[in-house]
Amino acid sequence: MNDTVASPAQIVASRLGIVDPIFPDQWHFVNEDYPEHTMNVTSVWEELKITGKGVYVAMVDDGVDYNHRDLKGNFFAEGSYDFNDHEPLPTPKLFDDHHGTRCAGQISAAENDVCGVGIAYNSKIAGLRILSGPISDVDEAAALNYGYQETSIYSCSWGPPDDGRSMEAPGYLIQKAILEGIQKGRGGKGSIFVFASGNGAASGDQCNFDGYTNSIFSVTVAAVDYKGLHPYYSESCAANMIVTYSSGGGKNIATTDVNDPKCSHSHGGTSAAAPFASAIFALALEARPELTWRDIQHLCVRTGVKINSEDPDWEMTAAGRPYSYKYGYGKLDAFEYVKAAQSWQLVKPQAFLEMPIVELGGGKVDMGGNMLGGEPITVDGINSTITVTHDMLLENNFERLEHLTVKIWVNYTRRGDVQVDITSPNGIKSVLAGPRPHDMSDRGFPGWTFSSIKHWDENPIGNWTIRIADQGTPNESGRFLGWTISLFGSSIDASAAVPYILNAVTPSPGNPLPPVPPSATQPSTKTHPKPTAHLPGQHGSKPGEADTPAFSPVKGTEDVVVDPTPDEGYFTGWSKLLKNSTWLIGAIGVVILFGIGATLFFWRRSRQLARTENNDYERVAPGEDVPMMDRGGTKELYDAFGEVSDDEADEETGLRQPIQSVPLGYHSEFLEDEDAPSPSSHVDTRYRDDPHPEDHRRGPASPGSNDDSSWEHASQQTKNE
Repeated sequence: MNDTVASPAQIVASRLGIVDPIFPDQWHFVNEDYPEHTMNVTSVWEELKITGKGVYVAMVDDGVDYNHRDLKGNFFAEGSYDFNDHEPLPTPKLFDDHHGTRCAGQISAAENDVCGVGIAYNSKIAGLRILSGPISDVDEAAALNYGYQETSIYSCSWGPPDDGRSMEAPGYLIQKAILEGIQKGRGGKGSIFVFASGNGAASGDQCNFDGYTNSIFSVTVAAVDYKGLHPYYSESCAANMIVTYSSGGGKNIATTDVNDPKCSHSHGGTSAAAPFASAIFALALEARPELTWRDIQHLCVRTGVKINSEDPDWEMTAAGRPYSYKYGYGKLDAFEYVKAAQSWQLVKPQAFLEMPIVELGGGKVDMGGNMLGGEPITVDGINSTITVTHDMLLENNFERLEHLTVKIWVNYTRRGDVQVDITSPNGIKSVLAGPRPHDMSDRGFPGWTFSSIKHWDENPIGNWTIRIADQGTPNESGRFLGWTISLFGSSIDASAAVPYILNAVTPSPGNPLPPVPPSATQPSTKTHPKPTAHLPGQHGSKPGEADTPAFSPVKGTEDVVVDPTPDEGYFTGWSKLLKNSTWLIGAIGVVILFGIGATLFFWRRSRQLARTENNDYERVAPGEDVPMMDRGGTKELYDAFGEVSDDEADEETGLRQPIQSVPLGYHSEFLEDEDAPSPSSHVDTRYRDDPHPEDHRRGPASPGSNDDSSWEHASQQTKNE
């Protein structure tokens, strides 16, 4: 007689007819330790009979194992493409090409007898491979528009390095591509772009330094662990919209893995939180296919569930909703979200109001992109005000506020010391940038755009006051040159709504119509970091928290040693280092030891070469012709750069890593609109910290693009980075 008592997960599985073997490990469905912390999905399947049927989701990632039985039946081949190797199918090839497959399993893993089940297990999944090597700006943009009439959701778990020092934004073509999707995707209802907030909180990073996550067109998703606590890796910022579950506190995400029938139990980070949100949006689109991209965002704001109510990071907005830089408007509850979607009244078209630039202290960006003048920044800060009037709103057909963007020009010797916040006419403050201990860049903020969703549904009429302050660090200083704000929301008269226009270059202080800098006309290729590149190794085990404000000093980072960013160099602050005699003595000792070692090495090497010359070769008579002989060395050298053997293949994936050289070209049909720059001279208005575009990670692109975007970045690119 078997007296074994079925677990809660087994009971649910039995009731729903689920036989997937790792379903009991998918605690986001049935959390036996903390029952209140689930995605609340099984009730959507059981009561609403909604499973994502008819909805197409694209994983913009490192490929999808479409032969895995968990994904094979739901794979959308027509919506897939490998933009790294320029092939039709997004086959994972590199040893670490497993992230896209794991995320795909979270969304669309079939209800079968392999691994687990996806949240929207009857949805279709496509793979757009861009993270496995160099990618041109054009190809990245093409990926973000690929199949955009059929594909509804683009799940993106990547971005700039989460190192607490980088600051990057997408360039013109990528902005144009995303705007194209927003305005024309899904027959005009708009593509839905979901971005992970980032895994760099332990390094003091914030998602408002990422031009993808702080875009008004993105749903930015942060993470909580299975206990509902904030994981120490999940980034905070005023652009965070919602949270979903991921690794931390002793548990990871169980899902599909590369190589059928392999499963993963080590998945996590905010890059696992984003696909869960994408899956819930897929459920909502089955319930209401007519939802626009802004309806999806409105539903996030209105249905987010407050968690950890005692967390000091929660604040009340002017519209009466709790908001947190860590949790956004709260966690996504699948049942509440889909139920709300079924009866939701669609929002009216978008409206926007862009204010003129306010210049301070004669601040000016000259023709070379240099920031000149401005008001000195102090610990007490500099305040400046922009007034929004009722007449301005009427003139711009503006009814209700959704997103706020703030663009600033700040020249500073150590960017990480700068704090930026803005206070609304109703006294609601948005922290746009807190201190970043490891950000030592001397490039400041040359036209960087921050965003905030903390003012959603707030009356915007009145004075908006920005404050720029520093930390009072000795020998560090800077100036505030100017700023502007833009409001985005819903229109008063839907019939009078006009589409947002993306300008290739934008005004700057003292320079209303800046020229296109020469550096901005060069095509760009970069390699994106893998989604887990900066995910801490303890992401699944380290405990979370619910008692620390998002922008309090980052504990434990003062003594962390980090590699310099490309814009920082290895000798930044060298003079300050030399002020410490201990460091100086140690440095001199290292140099002496290195010199002795190098001398011994070269002495031994010269003796070996002398012996080789005497023993292995015959002298050639003057004028004698001697053909090159194959001594085997060339072949060995070639093989050393060939495909790795099976024995060397990664144990996790069993895949070999091919070394390929595929030229990156432009799609001839890519830019269809007349006003766009040609591929050979496109305008790159992104901000990035690398002065050498060809070595960077980010870039622009867009297959068939319209005009429009919320990014307003540095218009003068030569000196900005």
